[in-house]
Amino acid sequence: MTTPRTEHLVLPGVLTAEQAAATVRGLLAVQREDGAIPWFRGHHLDPWDHTEAAMALDAAGEHEAAERAYRWLARHQNEDGSWFAAYADGAHDQVTDRARESNFVAYVAVGVWHHYLSTGDDTFLDRMWPVVYAAVEFVLRLQQPGGQIGWKREDDGTAVNDALLTGSSSIHHALRCALAVAEQLEEPQPDWELAAGALRHAVRLHPERFLDKNRYSMDWYYPVLGGALEGAEARERIASRWDDFVVPGLGVRCVVPNAWVTGGESCELALALWAAGESDRALEILQSVQHLRDEESGLYWTGLVFDDGAIWPRELTSWTAGALLLAVAALGGHEATCAVFGGDRLPRGLDPDCCDPTPTGPA
Repeated sequence: MTTPRTEHLVLPGVLTAEQAAATVRGLLAVQREDGAIPWFRGHHLDPWDHTEAAMALDAAGEHEAAERAYRWLARHQNEDGSWFAAYADGAHDQVTDRARESNFVAYVAVGVWHHYLSTGDDTFLDRMWPVVYAAVEFVLRLQQPGGQIGWKREDDGTAVNDALLTGSSSIHHALRCALAVAEQLEEPQPDWELAAGALRHAVRLHPERFLDKNRYSMDWYYPVLGGALEGAEARERIASRWDDFVVPGLGVRCVVPNAWVTGGESCELALALWAAGESDRALEILQSVQHLRDEESGLYWTGLVFDDGAIWPRELTSWTAGALLLAVAALGGHEATCAVFGGDRLPRGLDPDCCDPTPTGPA
């Protein structure tokens, strides 16, 4: 096992170099030889969290391990461009949830663009282009007339057209990354540009087009994290429900009014804050969740029930560690992570009715 590169993963009150290296080793220990990254060994893999963990490995310089994760996706993509929602311990032939969720499928584009920006590997990008193309086409077949993306397709092919704001916001991010890949390869995709613009318009201006999940913190910050809201608009959204979701010194509630803070949501909020130009508050959030760190493994517990101090569930999840490393990498100036989450080099999509055409990144 290599020694992880951790210079840009050192952050006061969050990670020392030794702690960062331990967290990366913890992620590598979860990854299977075939490249699969389950939540933890013995639990399931889902394609979104698998990709997030791979991105964290790239942020730490573990490019070979990250590429093995993308090769797993390429080998096991369904003929329609999708992946199933869950695989037991990452075993491709042990599917435990045969639904094909749109945001799970789309996220490969974010990971592929991040890996390319981390490595400059043109051969990798050429090899993964058919994978990204097929995934995006699957997802866009679920786009509704109002721009939002239907949640999933069931195993029998039935489309579930109800849309999730969090999922659609994540897909907005993925479409922009897919467009960046297409642009790099000189494979213009005007239909994707229109789809991204319509989706951004729906996320920004039409909450009624999505299922009501406003009890969940992800629906609060994901329009910012996914790049649909930027600048002052992003900061206004974060301010609007800060007191509902943020528990000072402990992190971010997953759901209100539950007394449960979770590491993944906290770290994603930190990324959203950084993208909105609020690095100081992002740092405070990351510092606040260090009570979830398991020093023995370097990984992080999923959450804490803070009214009785109980760690729950008793799971050290790869995606929690992945989210933390990506947030730290953004604050530490890792070029690829900053580009992917800050919006630099990401096409916005075509929506002249609501979009300023000038790309913006973090202040």
